[in-house]
Amino acid sequence: MTMRELPDGEIAVLGLARSGTAVARLLLGEGRRVYASDGGTSAVVDANARLLRDLGARVDTGGHDVARIARAPLVVVSPGIPPSAPPIAAARDSRAPIVSEVEIALRLMPRTKVIAITGTNGKSTTTALIGHLLRGLGVNAADAGNIGTPVSEIALRQQHPEWLALEMSSFQLHDTPGLEPVVGVLTNLSPDHLDRYPTANDYYADKARLFCNASPDSRWILNADDRRVRVMETDVPGAKFHFSTRALADAWFDEPSSTLQLLGSQLLPRSELNLLGDHNVANALAAALAVAVADESFGSAESRLLISGALRTFNALAHRLEIVGEIDGVQWINDSKATNVSSSVVAVAGMRRPTILLLGGRHKGEPYTSLADPIRRTVKKIIAYGEAAPIIESELAGITEVERLGADFGEVMRRAHESARAGDAVLLSPACSSFDMFTNYEERGLRFRQLAMVK
Repeated sequence: MTMRELPDGEIAVLGLARSGTAVARLLLGEGRRVYASDGGTSAVVDANARLLRDLGARVDTGGHDVARIARAPLVVVSPGIPPSAPPIAAARDSRAPIVSEVEIALRLMPRTKVIAITGTNGKSTTTALIGHLLRGLGVNAADAGNIGTPVSEIALRQQHPEWLALEMSSFQLHDTPGLEPVVGVLTNLSPDHLDRYPTANDYYADKARLFCNASPDSRWILNADDRRVRVMETDVPGAKFHFSTRALADAWFDEPSSTLQLLGSQLLPRSELNLLGDHNVANALAAALAVAVADESFGSAESRLLISGALRTFNALAHRLEIVGEIDGVQWINDSKATNVSSSVVAVAGMRRPTILLLGGRHKGEPYTSLADPIRRTVKKIIAYGEAAPIIESELAGITEVERLGADFGEVMRRAHESARAGDAVLLSPACSSFDMFTNYEERGLRFRQLAMVK
């Protein structure tokens, strides 16, 4: 489908952060009339509003013209706006199509081949790995979507990439009905975003939209170790390839030899993968398998050597089990991107040192009790902070020592410095969103980095 097949009339764009601004620019550049609005105000929103006004858009900040949105023939929604928000409800009541900026941008890049990645955890690392591996093969490839770069920014470029590694959140999948990837990757599934979804099954239903345009020609990369993934893949058309850290699969980890295996041959030793945690072995296997099956030429013996070499040069993404440094024998690890309990379970399970665990932020509706087993193995103390601190304390006190603090992150870090001894690790893996104390998880991680290096 092309931009010309979009309906006539003024298109409404909701949200003036990075993705909303990019798609509004894209539409304006195609000669479309645009009404853009944001319910909030900030320096960033105000600057984006000025930019779009200069380009010819009608713009509101600090609120939405709901009647105007209801008249729009198409509404483009930012993923951070919940479906219950009044402007989206108005669009839904008027039966206007509601789509993501991804949907719009992909229509302008019909020749770009997409590898789409979703799942509860590991999406960003797997997406970045796929983009890195494609470039290691000499391919013009970009990473976009939920990883941080809106697809519309890629579409605004004069030259579009040949391949796109596209991270899709459940929110984006909900509003991207036209997604039809060459390869789709499902990393894993566990309850998340229960502050937005009524039930875990509603969340899983949006994840299943990855397969909405599945055909016999589709290729799927699936986690053989995840029961929910195996259930979801049932009856999905297309070729299915599996990765596993526990058993023989298309891509798997051979524990006796401590090597990653791909399509029947050795890929590389575990010691040469510069990523912490068993979950990152799974991410690397998923990424390598996705690239190897994406194109016939990518699966050759020569290409596998290039994939192996590219894996050796990949380092952890910022805020995802990122080793910030070591001071006086104490290792400081920034996993601020762990905004749900299952992410923190994976992080804590991968720890090998006695650990001071920083948990807290805005509660997302998940119980913290699933952290109990990995905590028993390595965590010597939990520092609970932010709005979720009382819940964390009530659910985990008795598993290990829990110190409950408030909303002063400087105090949290001071207590971490005071509590840690040589040979320990301090792990920020919050299991919560950051919005009670920070603008986003990146700001939280940057603050952790800064204070980790200051005794």
